[in-house]
Amino acid sequence: MAEAEILEGVASVAREEWDALVGNDSPFLEWDWLASLEDAGAVGEHTGWLPRPLVVREEGRIVAACPLYLKNHSEGEFVFDWAWADAAERAGIRYYPKLLVGVPFTPVTGARFLVAKELNRHDWIQRMGHLLTSLCESDEFSGVHVNFCHEEEALALSDSTRETSGRYLLRLGLQYHWKNRNYDDFEAYLGDFRSKRRNQIRRERRALDEQEITIDILTGEAIPDDLFEPMYRCYLATIEDRSWGRQYLNLQFFEFIRERFRHRLCFVVARREGKVIAGTTNLFKGKSLYGRYWGALEPARHLHFNVCYYAAIEFCIEHGLERFEPGAGGDYKYLRGFDAQPTFSIHYLRDPRLSDAVSRFLDSERDNARSVIRQLKEQSALKPKTTD
Repeated sequence: MAEAEILEGVASVAREEWDALVGNDSPFLEWDWLASLEDAGAVGEHTGWLPRPLVVREEGRIVAACPLYLKNHSEGEFVFDWAWADAAERAGIRYYPKLLVGVPFTPVTGARFLVAKELNRHDWIQRMGHLLTSLCESDEFSGVHVNFCHEEEALALSDSTRETSGRYLLRLGLQYHWKNRNYDDFEAYLGDFRSKRRNQIRRERRALDEQEITIDILTGEAIPDDLFEPMYRCYLATIEDRSWGRQYLNLQFFEFIRERFRHRLCFVVARREGKVIAGTTNLFKGKSLYGRYWGALEPARHLHFNVCYYAAIEFCIEHGLERFEPGAGGDYKYLRGFDAQPTFSIHYLRDPRLSDAVSRFLDSERDNARSVIRQLKEQSALKPKTTD
């Protein structure tokens, strides 16, 4: 008989049990990443991100789970629902606390319902979706938000009930991703651009040579211990440079991933006269690279494009990676060969008045998102790929 349980953190689960459910999915779902956020205090009650993973056991073995958080705000989610919270407040509906299924501070698609391989995944997604809505009812949370999930998860939950209210609502977003068209090298990639854009990228690449800046890419055991502190300072630099920046991570988190997660890390580091002046903390797993934390300690022309995009693309080509997800936002990515891709989230709102209002909004938003993605793909910066 299956028994569901809410735990006090992923760190309370055996690493092997949790990662067996993650399998080949996103590295941000792995025990080492999630437990490091907890152990470093980046998530916890004082942060408004209270980890409460849901696990289901059969005969003592975890057969299903989801990374679940109790939220007292909407910071660090990248699927924005502040307008919903404001509308709820005006209507006298308590919006916080709410439940969030996802990875803190990480706008990267991945499984949100982890299910043992031998089980029927579709059925268990729906089963866990019902467990979450029941939790909302019993503890009077305003709703459940499942952010950056796989499309099949969103569809499984949006089809799980047909009532007008009290159902999961599908939301579409947009990101820019790079896909490898079997390029032999970076020049082959440039060959897919029209001449004006191709020449612009070459000028941006030459700008680093003119400024005597070099870029190194380091992975795994090749990353020296003394590089983690400068990479943390790069992360802080971006936050301090923006009035709306929020610091979610601390130096201790970088120390934990140095110890636990080095095998997944790809640091892109820019130096001038041997001194680190900028860098990005990226992750890779399987055939994918994920861009996360960028920052510059000194200004330089076109530094951002080279460190965040061109060096990472070159790394993907050299290592046969199929795609690169650089994170949320940034229409300038579109001009550099990153094409629009849909992202999915799914939302349950307990109050039927709020659910009905958000449902009408999402109907319109989905239509607009599909239209924008279609237009962006038709107007891609890359020339259409011809087939023999």
